[in-house]
Amino acid sequence: MRPEVRLLIGRIEGDLEDLRRVVERATRFLEQALRSEEEAYWDAIALNLHGFYSGVERILYEIARVVDQAVPEGPHGHEELLRQASVEIPTLRPAVLRRSTRDCLDEYRRFRHVVRNVYVFVFDRARLRELARGLPKCFEDVSHDLQAFRGFLERLHPEISSSTQREEQ
Repeated sequence: MRPEVRLLIGRIEGDLEDLRRVVERATRFLEQALRSEEEAYWDAIALNLHGFYSGVERILYEIARVVDQAVPEGPHGHEELLRQASVEIPTLRPAVLRRSTRDCLDEYRRFRHVVRNVYVFVFDRARLRELARGLPKCFEDVSHDLQAFRGFLERLHPEISSSTQREEQ
């Protein structure tokens, strides 16, 4: 399991950096949309909100696959994945996400569903504005939780932590 865990730690780090860029872009597009009212900025906000949740979900999927060895499936699989990540699995792992982080992410999960199922011109700009404004805080919480989980993985596999430190030097 060691190579998979090492890969998982690397993916968490890389994906968090990608998510940081998505948050910056959504924030920048919101500022531009509020100044210009140009429709393309609102579309870009929606796309980046979609990308944010999809990126978080990829990380949670990999944790479920590698650590839990159980990935929720079926019509409610996306919702169940969030729920699974927010519970401790005794003797296996702590909760990956705090309940408050899960609740925040659930808003973006539901919005992603909307993006996938309606036309762009149907988006509620007030809702886009609300989600874009809340994105930096939600990302901060996600980042905090995933860094804490990364710490758990490194404590569980100290050989990974020491080799990662050697590589950084």
